[in-house]
Amino acid sequence: MSEQKKGRVTGIGGIFFKSKSAKEQRDWYSQHLGLVTNDYGSLFEFRDSANPEKKSYLQWSPFDEDTKYFEPSKREFMINYRVENMVELVEQLKSEGVTICDAIEEFDYGKFVHILDPEGNKIELWEPVDETFTESEGDKTTK
Repeated sequence: MSEQKKGRVTGIGGIFFKSKSAKEQRDWYSQHLGLVTNDYGSLFEFRDSANPEKKSYLQWSPFDEDTKYFEPSKREFMINYRVENMVELVEQLKSEGVTICDAIEEFDYGKFVHILDPEGNKIELWEPVDETFTESEGDKTTK
């Protein structure tokens, strides 16, 4: 890991947006654009430029328009950023006066926390464990 990236964003981890019907959106994108979809949307597989043998992932997810997941933001979208060193990053953001919406949550596929940008857009930060998807999803990703 480079010092330049330590505790900062390393890429896009996901694109989330509200829709009238998340299921219909998933089905349309699957049928017409070839996305490999599941109940959450589509998991895009890509390669890490610094380590081309390593698979990495980006989550594309439509949400039903009545979702509360984007709150307190009033926006129709939320972007997830891949980060390194979540704990250090959150401490740094706190010291810089950034609004932290919740505590860091940890799952087998990574750590998550939500913050607000200056315009009140909710941002999801994700320190991924990509190997979990590589092992569990196999060929069920959009490539």
